[in-house]
Amino acid sequence: MAKKKNKNQKKKRGRPRLRCGLCGKTGKLARTECCGQVICDDEDQYVMFSYARNSCYRNHRRYTLCGYHYAEEHPGHWKTCPKCREDIETEMYVHLGTNEYNFEKLENPPDYEPTLCSKCGEIIVLADGGYSQRGDEYWCPQCTADKFGDAF
Repeated sequence: MAKKKNKNQKKKRGRPRLRCGLCGKTGKLARTECCGQVICDDEDQYVMFSYARNSCYRNHRRYTLCGYHYAEEHPGHWKTCPKCREDIETEMYVHLGTNEYNFEKLENPPDYEPTLCSKCGEIIVLADGGYSQRGDEYWCPQCTADKFGDAF
């Protein structure tokens, strides 16, 4: 005869299930090489040259200061690394340290002047892409098309 459960009897609970620290999924997981955080093991799902942002692992590795710091083999912690700060333009440094692909964000990011199109003065958001650059000059998509036509 089967045992009846007492209403006051507590359910057994195992260890909490690991979740991706970025999206919360519990499927195929790994630990990042840079900071050892639990993350979706999904880089194999990325389609080359698609520029899709659908891979937690790839996004953290490629679009964060933590990933950059590790790839460049800098010593110490990425939040206090003078080499990272020196290597990366301030606008991109702030983006890489504060975007949604970080497990922890850069506290008190530095202020910066927006990047402007060298021809028309329109604001260019470097993190969004879609601009052209030559040396210290940046061109918005419209000015790039005006200058180079169908070459791009």
